[in-house]
Amino acid sequence: MILRGTAHKYGKNVDTDVIIPGRYCNLIDPEQLGKHALEDLDANFVAKAKPGDLIVADTNFGCGSSREVAAVALKGAGVAGVVAKSFARIFYRNCINTGLPIFECPEGVDGINDGDTITVDADNGLITNEKTGAKFKATQFPKFMQDLIANGGLLRYVEKRLQEKAAAAPGQS
Repeated sequence: MILRGTAHKYGKNVDTDVIIPGRYCNLIDPEQLGKHALEDLDANFVAKAKPGDLIVADTNFGCGSSREVAAVALKGAGVAGVVAKSFARIFYRNCINTGLPIFECPEGVDGINDGDTITVDADNGLITNEKTGAKFKATQFPKFMQDLIANGGLLRYVEKRLQEKAAAAPGQS
């Protein structure tokens, strides 16, 4: 999977309360959530972000409350993935479960500026800053976790596996 978009760069400790403010956590539609992504941190984010763009952030991205809708809101806003020096543990798992690609790459974060175009080869963990030509290696997920993300998250992955199993054994329940 190749991701390519503009980098929107943020600092340390971006918490889930600013990724999607609590006042919107009653929304269930990802697109509606996406309309409010990062609005308390960057009021212009939704207006300037294009589908396929990527978040680039310093350490501890996604800290704070364990709201799964933070990852859903970023996807709903069209964010293709997040590159950070590190992620909060629960947010990290919520991204995998919801199918939002994330990449730990401290050197990449330091080598990417706000507004740079970046390409991420998710299968190989290679991040390229198209403006400078610099290449960075992200920590790679094991194959089964890559499959979870590529299939859109845990629920879609399990649904697909159940359908494959049912197709392989017709007439059996």
